[in-house]
Amino acid sequence: MSGIDDLLAEREITHGDFSHVAVLANAIQHTLRCSSGHERLPVEAVVALDMIAVKIARIIAGDAEHADHWQDIAGYATLIARMCEGER
Repeated sequence: MSGIDDLLAEREITHGDFSHVAVLANAIQHTLRCSSGHERLPVEAVVALDMIAVKIARIIAGDAEHADHWQDIAGYATLIARMCEGER
């Protein structure tokens, strides 16, 4: 196996099968985009929610106890919370 094959094999264990993650994340993102509230969000919040959707999909499809997934969700939420606090 090459270095990239090793990395992909490792990520499939922690992150799940890429195709499955893509379907799950896309379904979550589509649901969010169908909401009327989505249009009023700043671009940063839209991207943060997209990334959180990917992290949720990885939790479901991969290793739910992989702390990085949860830490990333907290990180994206913190970035938006700080942005909102700065606007007040």
